[in-house]
Amino acid sequence: MHSDTSKTSIGGIGRDRIAELRETEGAAFRKARPQSQARAGNGLPGFFGGVPMHWMNDWPTPFPILVDSAKGATITDIDGIRLDDFCLGDTGSMFGHSPPPVARAIRRQAGRGLTYMLPSEDALAIGPLLQQRFGLPFWQIATTATDANRFVLRVARAITGREKILVFNGCYHGSVDETMVRLIDGKPVNRPGLAGEFRDLTRTAKVIEFNDVSALEAALRDKDVACVIAEPVLTNSCMVLADPGFHDALRKLTRQAGTLLLIDETHTISTGPGGYTRKYGLEPDFFVLGKPIAGGVPASVWGMSDDVASRYADYNRTKEPGYSGMGTTLSANPLQFAAMRATLEEVMTEGNYDRMDHLARRLDAGLTGVIDRYRLPWHVSRVGARVEFICAPGPLRNGAEAELAHAPELEAAIHVALVNRGVLIAPFHNMMLISPATSGAQVNRLITAFGAVAAKLAA
Repeated sequence: MHSDTSKTSIGGIGRDRIAELRETEGAAFRKARPQSQARAGNGLPGFFGGVPMHWMNDWPTPFPILVDSAKGATITDIDGIRLDDFCLGDTGSMFGHSPPPVARAIRRQAGRGLTYMLPSEDALAIGPLLQQRFGLPFWQIATTATDANRFVLRVARAITGREKILVFNGCYHGSVDETMVRLIDGKPVNRPGLAGEFRDLTRTAKVIEFNDVSALEAALRDKDVACVIAEPVLTNSCMVLADPGFHDALRKLTRQAGTLLLIDETHTISTGPGGYTRKYGLEPDFFVLGKPIAGGVPASVWGMSDDVASRYADYNRTKEPGYSGMGTTLSANPLQFAAMRATLEEVMTEGNYDRMDHLARRLDAGLTGVIDRYRLPWHVSRVGARVEFICAPGPLRNGAEAELAHAPELEAAIHVALVNRGVLIAPFHNMMLISPATSGAQVNRLITAFGAVAAKLAA
């Protein structure tokens, strides 16, 4: 992939063939959506860049799909076209669009008030539910995982008296400033493309490769790192699984260095009802989960261990009075409580996860079968109900390898071709999620569509 042939091919596919597929599939997309093209083909009026959020322009389709409705694992656009949805809001709707228990809870709460800076009865249930589900004794609620991660890093610095944090190259933790660093040619730098960033973020953030225990040991040796913030699996580019023993070493070395460990499960909650943490027995000091925790209503949670809570309470007793820098007025509102309780009690169940895992295994095997049939130099990676096909050989071991494996031109062509065959996957990479509402027929259609596109590329 990275030899001289990379000038004429991407992921083993000729650039000319990729461009031809993108052109023909783009034309088919436009022809099928006259209403969407008329209303959004030149951008949505009044919005900068023609979209309500800038990353909506990152979808590879010629113009955004205007959604009329979504239910379960299906989206219908304003042209009446139904799509099997495997993107599911890039995890925000991982349990399906408007799960019935969540929809009922939202309707019930809508008549009781949406925000009032006070807890509701649902909050009485949520604390114990979080303790039982994720194993940590003390919890707080925020609005996004970015917020929760920022708050945790403040607490970690407060109670350790240390300034630095450590992240893994290629990580994803929302828009937390300190995590916007990368290794380029082995050197820590600000992540390319940051808007308006004038600070050297590497002054307070160390960055090493995932799965590199020696680098981890060296980075912690000076005992100046307050917290390691980690996904159990790198997920936001090309998926990188943890090597056997890596998480054991991560926990051991952080404890030896007096460094706190934050596990961010916002994507890896696909692993099971208690996330990767419960399934594999991780023992974090902090735990963060955003996106799907309230079934699509914006919400996140962050938890802490007994020891951390005690140290934080001691810190609060001695610190000077004033604003902590942690808040947001709409956090911990009763709409979040209602939706989160319904999600935890009735949606994130063992039965639903068993079904999701079963269909994800089928999808993994089906996509792998297509790749093998056409002898493509690609592979499939999976963590629970989260599946990715990667247009490069694998498995990948770190963020640098994941960056090199990313094939934007090829992936964009595949994504549009899949949409034209009735299937929607995540726009930024090749991620697919199985929800409790996903059917076996939808999985089969995705495998068939992927096979049809692979056949065109490999012809």
